[in-house]
This record gives sequence, structure tokens and C-alpha cells, in this order.
Amino acid sequence: MDVLSVVLFGIVVLATHFMEGITGFGCTVLALPFCIALAGINVAVPVLIVLAWLLCFYIVVIDFKKIIWKEYIKIISFVILGLPIGMWLFTSMPEKVLKTMLGVFMIVVALRGLYISYGSKHEKTNANNDMNKMTKVKKYLLNVLLFLGGIMHGAFSSGGPFVVIYASLALPDKSNFRATLCAMWVTLNLIMIFNNIRTGVMAGPVLDLIFWTLPFLAAGTLLGNYAHNNIKGETFIKLVYIVLLLSGIFMLK
Repeated sequence: MDVLSVVLFGIVVLATHFMEGITGFGCTVLALPFCIALAGINVAVPVLIVLAWLLCFYIVVIDFKKIIWKEYIKIISFVILGLPIGMWLFTSMPEKVLKTMLGVFMIVVALRGLYISYGSKHEKTNANNDMNKMTKVKKYLLNVLLFLGGIMHGAFSSGGPFVVIYASLALPDKSNFRATLCAMWVTLNLIMIFNNIRTGVMAGPVLDLIFWTLPFLAAGTLLGNYAHNNIKGETFIKLVYIVLLLSGIFMLK
């Protein structure tokens, strides 16, 4: 890669990891279309996995006490079950079909969430009551979302949207939400990194690009963490759905 491509890659990393520094998800799926165009899929994907792991590891360290371990164990258990299926699907089914299905689902969920977030208090109360009924009567449906999140993460390293839908119900506090999700990404991405090392993916070009993008990662992480600590709860929820919407749109590309 030439110097300009590396700088552009770094700018994408800064912007997308700034968003994940606020919300706890979204950096990989937002960065993928641009980073693949700059570096190619075989370099961009393993680089982004490592950078996302570093960001999440930092958040886990500084917010360790805010992790809800009961939810972490539940989320990681269902997601890991789906992970190998996703790895198999990536090599067996058309990528475009999987990405289109996921993108449409994400957009619908995000638009509904934004409609509720910007709606009246009466609409929000009714929506919350519906969500509470769903978690009591049909908890298994939420568990299916976590399982699907594992499948998508195994296929594209971006299963966050499914997990976010669950976490937005189970973890209403913004800091618990971010810390618990980041603890999960640390675990999952570590598995992906070990798999990439085992298969020889972590070669010279990948390691070089990781090194040159570390300053951009650091800037995005620190700025995102500052914004997270100063953002209001209602604004945070709206931002979560905006990132989910953008992620869905990028999935359709």
C-alpha cells in the first residue's frame, strides 16, 4: 500500500473506532466497505479484527466493574454456538445473499428504534411494555438472536447488530451496555485472531498495516471514550440505532 492509502485507511479507522468507542459496537461493519476498497479483503478483515480487539480490550480494562457478567456469559454462550456455523456458511453460501438479508433486517430494526426514540412518551411507554412482555413470554426468541449473531460474526466478523438488539433490552444503562459488549468482542475476536494466526493470515502486509494504523486507533478510542462519558442516556440510545442503521446500509453495498 502507498502512503496515501495507508493514511485514508487510518482515517476510516479513526472515524469508525470513535463510533465504537461511544457505543461498544459497529466499527468493523462500518469500516469494511472502505477498508476493503483500500487494502483488499484478505488484508482489511484481519487488520480490523485486531484493531477492534485492541479497542475493546482497552474499554474492558477501564470499565471492568461495569461488565454485567451474567449477561456476558449468556451472550457469549449462544454466540459461540453460532460461530462455527458462520465460518462454514462463509465458504458455502453466496456472500451477497447473507449480507442482503442481514442488512434489511438491521435497517428495519433501526428505523423502528429511531421512530420510538423520537416519538412521544406515550409511544415509548407502549413500546417498552411490548418489549417487557416479549422478554418474559418469548425469551427464547432473544436467545435465537444471539445465536444468529454468532453465525454472522463467524461469517463476516460483524454479528454485532443481532447482539445489540438483545443487549438494548437486557442492558439499558449505557456503560453496562458498552462494557459488556466489549467483553464479548474481546473473547470472540481473540478466537478469530488465533484462527488467523493458525491459517497464516497474519502475514507481513497485515502486521505492517496494523502498526501504521495504531495512532489512528488510539485517537479514535480516546475521543470515543470521552464522548461516551459525556453523552446523555437518551442520546446514546438514538446513536445506537443510527449506527445500526448505517451498518445495515453498508451491508447492502
